[in-house]
Amino acid sequence: MRRIQPYIHQLPTWPQFTWQPAALESLLGAVRHQQGRLLGRLDNLGLEVRAEATLQTLTLDVLKSSEIEGELLPPASVRSSLAYRLGLEQAGLPPVDRRVEGVVAMMLDATQQAEAPLTAERLFGWHHALFPMGHSGLYPLRVGAWRTGPMQVVSGPMGRERVHYEAPAADELAAQMEQFLTWFNTPLGLDPVLKAALAHFWFVTIHPFDDGNGRIARAIADLQLARADGTAQRCYSMSAQIQAERQTYYDLLETSQRGPLDLTPWLTWFLQCLGRALTSAEHTLAQVLAKAQFWEQHRLTPLTERQRRLVQRLLDGFEGKLTTSKWARMAKCSQDTAGRDIADLIDKGILRKEGAGGRSTSYCLAPEETSG
Repeated sequence: MRRIQPYIHQLPTWPQFTWQPAALESLLGAVRHQQGRLLGRLDNLGLEVRAEATLQTLTLDVLKSSEIEGELLPPASVRSSLAYRLGLEQAGLPPVDRRVEGVVAMMLDATQQAEAPLTAERLFGWHHALFPMGHSGLYPLRVGAWRTGPMQVVSGPMGRERVHYEAPAADELAAQMEQFLTWFNTPLGLDPVLKAALAHFWFVTIHPFDDGNGRIARAIADLQLARADGTAQRCYSMSAQIQAERQTYYDLLETSQRGPLDLTPWLTWFLQCLGRALTSAEHTLAQVLAKAQFWEQHRLTPLTERQRRLVQRLLDGFEGKLTTSKWARMAKCSQDTAGRDIADLIDKGILRKEGAGGRSTSYCLAPEETSG
């Protein structure tokens, strides 16, 4: 019968992680080059474009980190909360809710205050922000403090659960977290991107809270990546890429918890995932530039504030079809006023008609070459 290996946090050499530098060298070099090239492109853009890129990236980060845990947040509310906190235009966007505010507050603290030390008190504040009502769903949580009971990651129906992982005992947490935080806050001769990958894994292994450990681990990684970039401006989303590869992410976290402390497989995947996140960011930056070019093209086009807000909604990626009745609801105006707004925007070459006539008529942004 095959003997089950202990969890790595039970090994006498824990947490002395090892890896094979030669196996990571070229991959790390490629990612760092890609990072530098993207940040260089960002630096060459105007302040408004950089701010919009940061807003779009952070919105994606908040949405996708929560989505990994099965929580779907309203995108417009997330964007509104971020825009308000970053001091950007947010007029016309819907009000936010407490769930959104908490996740946004944590993400902004991690990325905009990256150089501040990571402390237990700061992590407790993040945990409070994630669970402002003191519950996870229907279940009460110990909020803003290390857990006091055992922690298992399980799946499957009641009575037939499968245990994927068992975290360190509660009475070890204070010492475990002190060791982790001391390491994290101490300058090391270690590439900062590798440090982000190690910090993410180490924190998830300790699993110090009753809930929210995954989201906080990803926020810690984002904090360290902001340090690696040397800027609070964000132009790529690691959480969005992790969400796209979440099965591999979970599988690697699980398999790496047993066996030796060699984290080469985890570090390899993390670097590859970051590389793909940076590639996706090229597309995001192209969208941001397209929006900036649109407004530059129409800087002299007379538009009402209502028209400007709603065109911005279309540029941000409007879900579904835009109709006169939807326009009226969003703008809080009559259907006749919405119809006049749309007709005016068609005359100015900003919108075009699509779909059937009558009630089925919908509208979209006109291709750039036909805009006037």
